[in-house]
Amino acid sequence: MMNLFISNAYAQAAGAQAQNPLMSMVPFVLVFVVMYFFMIRPQKKKMQEEQNFLSKLAHGEEVFTKSGILGKISGITEKVVTLELEGGTKMKVLKTHIGGSSKAVLAEGTK
Repeated sequence: MMNLFISNAYAQAAGAQAQNPLMSMVPFVLVFVVMYFFMIRPQKKKMQEEQNFLSKLAHGEEVFTKSGILGKISGITEKVVTLELEGGTKMKVLKTHIGGSSKAVLAEGTK
């Protein structure tokens, strides 16, 4: 009975045409292209926008941190931002933890 299955397998292989090795790579290439356009490219664009925003930070600008703290920039260095919070309290945070401008957030909250 086993010989029957083996002979069928050889018969199918003998009747099959040889497949081009490059054609077997096409699905992998297509998956990579789709991943690039839907995941990698938008992530790079978002990171570039964030870097541009952080490079344009200035003294006196109202910002929020990624943890949700609102404050006004009272000091800024290459890696650290000093925020002045409500009531005059000052707090140092890493520049990379600044989430965005709080003016846009506060404007949305009043609508």
